[in-house]
Amino acid sequence: MATNVAKTVKEAVTNKLDPLVEIYAQMFAHGVRTPVLRRPDECGMAYEDVFFPAMDGTTLEGWFIPAEGSQKLLVVNHPMTCNRYGFPGHLAPWNTMFGGFEVNSLPELKALHEAGYNILTYDLRNHGRSASDPAGTSGLGLVEARDVVGSVRYATQRWPEMTVGLWSRCMGGNSTIIAMDLYPEEFKEVQALAVVNVVSGRTFIEKGAELAKMNPEKAAERLDVRIRELTGFRLDEETPRPHAHAVKVPTFMAQLKRDFLIHAEQDGQEIFDALGAEDKELFWIEDSNQRFYAYNYFGDHPENLVAWFDAHMG
Repeated sequence: MATNVAKTVKEAVTNKLDPLVEIYAQMFAHGVRTPVLRRPDECGMAYEDVFFPAMDGTTLEGWFIPAEGSQKLLVVNHPMTCNRYGFPGHLAPWNTMFGGFEVNSLPELKALHEAGYNILTYDLRNHGRSASDPAGTSGLGLVEARDVVGSVRYATQRWPEMTVGLWSRCMGGNSTIIAMDLYPEEFKEVQALAVVNVVSGRTFIEKGAELAKMNPEKAAERLDVRIRELTGFRLDEETPRPHAHAVKVPTFMAQLKRDFLIHAEQDGQEIFDALGAEDKELFWIEDSNQRFYAYNYFGDHPENLVAWFDAHMG
């Protein structure tokens, strides 16, 4: 079951010796469900409500945005705490998280749509209007990888004539990279990949501990214990890095360079270097230190993203 953020923060501060560890533990273990506030028709795009099963049968809900006359399809995966629309960071209680501003993904989707791409975008499990995980937990990509497989299956079965690319952000990117390693046979039709802010779980707690004048190593050890208690997963499993070797398709990777929540340059470079693709590009977003700024960036500056898919999706 998704955790109410305000309640989680209050309980952590009131009842736990280490609120920083507990806040990250609850977020990593359960995610955050937020409302789908906007719809594509608000940006002039016709759309269809769709639903389909993840690999394990979890029901996922989303939108199909058709591009007339196009045979190119992008499957879009969102960050943790977000959904297919974005993130209502301008509204309580979510305005206490990640900078206090809205992420609106619709301008980004519109730019891709106007460039000639059909769009399938959906809510990962525990997010938006999709069903909760059967165990009620999140895996920072470990179980959400099953959602990516389900979305690709749905896309290739319903629109077999279309070429397919993937646009995956943060946990959606982690999920995609992990899925490509665990289930490579499911991605034979995928021609190109773009990701933004893929990340290792450990770097959040280490950077947070540094900012709080705590011992990063001990904080990471405590977070690992709490994640095991809540989910059975291990902190060092919650990263795309050991799976990145399996990514062979052309890959555009964008990262926020000055992200104050993590060791962005180190973690991002290590994940990029681990990618198995021969054709890959690393693009640093340098305009802000607010992590969620990156999720609005391509709505304002879609050129590099569009150019990548144009170059690699015939």
